[in-house]
Amino acid sequence: MINAHAMADAPRPPGASPSRLFHDAGHGYDVFGLRPATLARAVALGRPLYQRYFRVDSRGIEHIPASGPVIVVANHSGVLPVDGAMLCLDLLLRSSPSRIPRAVADRFLPLLPFAGTLLSRLGVVAGTRANARCLLERGELLVVFPEGVAGVAKPFRDRYRLQAWRVGHAELAVRHRATIVPAAVIGAEESWPVALRLRGMRPFGAPYLPVPASALPLPVRYHIHYGEPIHVDHLPVADADDPDVVADLAARVRDALEELIERGLTARRGLFR
Repeated sequence: MINAHAMADAPRPPGASPSRLFHDAGHGYDVFGLRPATLARAVALGRPLYQRYFRVDSRGIEHIPASGPVIVVANHSGVLPVDGAMLCLDLLLRSSPSRIPRAVADRFLPLLPFAGTLLSRLGVVAGTRANARCLLERGELLVVFPEGVAGVAKPFRDRYRLQAWRVGHAELAVRHRATIVPAAVIGAEESWPVALRLRGMRPFGAPYLPVPASALPLPVRYHIHYGEPIHVDHLPVADADDPDVVADLAARVRDALEELIERGLTARRGLFR
């Protein structure tokens, strides 16, 4: 369980990773709005879903570095970001020592009334270059979904097929010396698929209004597979400005994630097992 007071008040020990400590900017929040007490309550509420409803089976958590800047790159799907919530819970509960994941969201999400504030309190940040730079320079752990909206908008027949692939995570990794860890989330694409997209409706800047295939997500079992870390230390920082280098690295990450997804689908014994 997260100890909110310890996160907020503990002094920084020598040599400690800044990503595992709470950077209080005043009044109990960091500069992005993260509040440890709110995060602790959310973990307590989300744990039964994680353990009993989706019965998350996680493998390869040892590939998450204990410190330093990390970018976890995952596939994406579903009406609401349940897959992102389960992935972040898994990282928070199972990483050793525990690290606070900072999920990078589409820019329209912080504009949502009430929900935008809550997401900020839980550590979610808008996907801007400045936000990512600040977090990586502090040695934090980002969770990135390069498919973006294309991932959640794909038809059910295209489940587990990666869609349009943004390359920003690769550029950020080179520029800020961050380790990339691919993460395949298996189960979410059958749990709560989108039945209809009302593209004429764009609430708060969202690309469409999703209509789910079921009122609630089905209790499909989640399997999360973390792959071998992809290191970029051998690349000069200047390569972050080379489109070819960035594209090649992004393609390498995509290939690694596709392989993880295929292995995960082959290994599972059924939707609910």
